[in-house]
Amino acid sequence: MDGPERMDAIVRRLREDGEVSVADLARLTGHSEMTIRRDLDRLAAQRVLRRVHGGAVSLLPRGQEPPYAVRERQSVAAKQRIAAAVGELVADGQAVAVDSGTTAAEVARVLGERRITAMPLSLQAAQALSVGREARILMAGGEVRPGELSFTGPLAESSLDAMRFDTVVLGCCGLSVADGITAHDLGDVAVKRAAMRSARRVVLAADSAKLGRVTMGYVGPVGRIDTLVTDTAAPDDIVTGIQAAGVTVLRV
Repeated sequence: MDGPERMDAIVRRLREDGEVSVADLARLTGHSEMTIRRDLDRLAAQRVLRRVHGGAVSLLPRGQEPPYAVRERQSVAAKQRIAAAVGELVADGQAVAVDSGTTAAEVARVLGERRITAMPLSLQAAQALSVGREARILMAGGEVRPGELSFTGPLAESSLDAMRFDTVVLGCCGLSVADGITAHDLGDVAVKRAAMRSARRVVLAADSAKLGRVTMGYVGPVGRIDTLVTDTAAPDDIVTGIQAAGVTVLRV
């Protein structure tokens, strides 16, 4: 189990049990207690947990997403495959809105090498796009959400309402057939809706962990998506339901 996998296992156990012990995590991961203590100290610095004698307790409120710094280390290979597949769906010359979130940031790294016009909806996506030399970048306004560094509020929404994009690459916190596209943050919900209104095509980039999950903020129905790009671990029954709603699904 490498570093990112080990961190994922620790965060999963925290979310399930609310507290963890160094000894149990060492047995779970097959690593030394010294390594686990270093991992816990790193997560404590990111305000994921609070260290206590012999272990740690979670600081993640139920129903809220882990911090960006934790999520960007999760399912990295799957997100990179998803990003590459999304890049193949975007033609040179298109205008593209790129959502916030860790998967969208991977997409932005791919699109930065393309001759497109892009409006990133987070500082991470903006930075990723700017690494490339080809994309023309238009910045949305708005308030920067702490930790996530995404743009929210009326200025971000009005920036999107003033544009017409060929494609929006959307992220999500949850996707289910019954409850559609959902997100944790209500400000993020409003921005996602504005981005969808402004685009002729909606491409949802989401790793398989998001499928079947429902979070508090409702963005829109499954049928509002044109193409879902996910990974090969996506459950067959959920994929079948999404396809029945008229969505093209790519599993990569």
